[in-house]
Parts: sequence; C-alpha cells; structure tokens
Amino acid sequence: MTSSKSPSPSPSPSAGTSAVDPVATPSGPPPSARMLALRVFLPFAAGYFLSYLYRTINAVLAPELVADLHLDAAALGLLTSVYFLTFAAFQLPLGVLLDRFPPQRVEALLLLLAAAGAALFAVSAGQGELVLGRALIGLGVSACLMASLKTFVMWFPPQRLPAVNGWVMAFGGLGALMATAPVELALGLTSWRGVFGGLAVLTLVLAGVLLLVVPDHPPAGHGGTWREQMRGIVGIYTSRVFWRLAPISLLVMSAHMAIQGLWAGPYLRDIGGLDRLAVADHLFWIAAGMVAGFLSIGTLAYRLSHLGIPAVAVAVGGMAVFLVLQLAIATGAAGDNLAIWMGFGFFGTAGNLTYAILSQSFPRHLAGRVNTALNLLVFVGAFALQWGLGAVIGLWPQAEGGYGLMGYQTAYGTVLALQVLALGWFCYASREGR
Repeated sequence: MTSSKSPSPSPSPSAGTSAVDPVATPSGPPPSARMLALRVFLPFAAGYFLSYLYRTINAVLAPELVADLHLDAAALGLLTSVYFLTFAAFQLPLGVLLDRFPPQRVEALLLLLAAAGAALFAVSAGQGELVLGRALIGLGVSACLMASLKTFVMWFPPQRLPAVNGWVMAFGGLGALMATAPVELALGLTSWRGVFGGLAVLTLVLAGVLLLVVPDHPPAGHGGTWREQMRGIVGIYTSRVFWRLAPISLLVMSAHMAIQGLWAGPYLRDIGGLDRLAVADHLFWIAAGMVAGFLSIGTLAYRLSHLGIPAVAVAVGGMAVFLVLQLAIATGAAGDNLAIWMGFGFFGTAGNLTYAILSQSFPRHLAGRVNTALNLLVFVGAFALQWGLGAVIGLWPQAEGGYGLMGYQTAYGTVLALQVLALGWFCYASREGR
C-alpha cells in the first residue's frame, strides 16, 4: 500500500543495465537518432494523431449528424462521449498489458477495433449502431498515448523524455487541428460517412505499420504477477498523494476535452453567431493553441525547475488561468473572441503535467500504472461532462435549431464550479500536508 507521504522517486537505473536505457540492446550498437525517429517515434505519434482526430471530429460533424439522424442535444452528447467511456474502462487492464507485452503490439491489436468502429459508424442507420461504433473507436484508440509513453521510456534516455513526450502530445494537437477546417473542407467532397470510411482505412494501415515497422525492445521482465500488479493499482488509488492533485487535474482535462471535442462548436454558432466555416476556423485556432500549450508548458516547467519552482506550481498556475478563461465563456462574454478561445486551448493543456508529476511521486516501477490510473478518471470525467453538458444545454432549445444562452451558462457554470471546488481542495490538502 502506498504511503500517505510522497514516496521518493526511484533512482534512474544505471546506463547499460535497464530496459529504460536505449543502449541496453543485446545485438550491437545503440540505435541511431534516425531509427528512433522513423521507426519508434513517428508510428506512435501517428497513432496519437488519429486518436485526437477521432476524439474531436464530432465538433465539426455535429450539424451533419443532427440533420441526417435527427439527434437532440442529449443524444449527440451521448453519441460523442461514449468514446470517453470505453476509453476509460480499458485503462487499468491496459496498464498491466503494457507492462507485460510489447506496447506496439498491444496498440496495433486495439487499433483493429478502432477501424471496425469507424467502419460501423460510416454505415450506421440508427443511433444504436452509431453509439456502438463510437464505443469501439474509444476502446480501439485507448492505448495510443499510454503505449507511446511506455515505449519512449524503453528507447529514449531519461533526460530526453520531457521533450519527446511533449512532441507526441503535439501530434495529438495536430489531430485536433485536422478535425476542424480540413474536415469541413472534406465535407465538400464527401459526406460524414465517407470521412469515417476513410478513417477506417487509415487506422488499418497504421496498425500494420506498428506491427511491421516498430522494432521489439529486449524484455525487462513482467513486473510481477497479475496479483502483485493489481495491488500496485490499489496502492495508487488509496494514496493521499494521488488524491491531492488528481481532482483538479482530472476536472480540468475532462472539461477541456468535453468542450473542445464537441460543445465549443455549438457555442460559437449559437452565442458567437458564427456560420459553419467560421466555426471550423475558430476550432482550428483553438487546436493550434492546444498544440502550442503542449510544446511550451512542459518546457517552461523544466526551465523553471532550475530556479527552484516545482512543476506542480506551473501546472496549478496554468489551470487557474484556464478557470478564469472558462468564466468568460460560461457567462457568454467570450462570444467569438478568438484570443479567449485560443487561451482556452493553450492553458487547458496545463493539467497534462500531472502525469509526469505523479509518476515521479511514486516508485519507478509503478509509473505506467500511475498514468493509466489517472487517465481512467480523466476519461470517465470527460464522458460524464460531455454527456451532461448536452443534457443541460438541451433544456433551453431555440426554434431555429440552436440552443439558448441560459443553457450554456448553466452547463458551463456548473462545470466551472466543480473545478473551483477541486482547486480549493488542492490548496487545503497542500496546506495540511496531505
């Protein structure tokens, strides 16, 4: 059971003796930078790109889905958010699988499910089939980031991991960019069904690339029995260290995903007064802000650490700014203000620092399970918020097919209030030394 106090991070293994050392290969010289980029980084980066594209694409496709299938706000919220539910449900077993089997094989097999889900979504005739297809997509891409982080630990030296992790997350942001104006342009050439059919093919191709291109890394053992690994998960979830930071982090990341991934688009249409193309353009720049956040906030935390400023201060400071920006959105004052929305995309990434912070607060052998333990909560939260936002917003429909300001104020204001309470808990628990 994990202690209530923050365990010291386990010391890094010495060079040449551990699976986290890229030179610890039994068959010759260390891998070249070109090999690491082309055969290790890029395939996993492509997977996270697709994961984020799937996650956020419904923000642009929402009008097409509503028109073709006669969905109300609650049904649209459920249809989109079920991705998060199945994604979250697989996180704990995923952490164990990634500790026992080559991550590229785990991800490739899961991507086959994502491809099947995209194909089903493309040919669905009713809400039930759409929900099942979306659920399969969420399950299928559930390993894309976690498998990347696990693989990079095995192949890259520790001092390069913050930069490498930031770059792969930036590829996710590029996926969100692709899900905006480029998808809107694609709708001029095909329907939303054609878009998902194309994604199914791309997902199959990527699964093959992961299996055929990514090299196997020498095994580092299985990390204990299944029972021992599950005890590690229990220890994480009963740790005061974990629960001091997890509530604010999971709510911030969940709100960021739920709003950007779906409800930012309708808000910009109904409150900002934008047409479809202008909405897609705004979503593009929100995603651009997110890419910038992924690339810069982690680097800022690294540089400030040399001045004695801990990463947790950077994370909480960024999340506090994110709350202020949400206040402008929740009151309706943001409207179509691009600077506020780009700030929303940028500072919403501050919560992602929590993965590195928590993994360094537990013994090294628990790092993978710490990440998936937090990821489970984040995606359950994203599911609940994305669905719940739709249910509340839909209580104030407008005759022309949009939604009223009161619905957005109530829904967004409730989500903001939860985050404020979680931030208060963090401050209290930190002061009490919990």
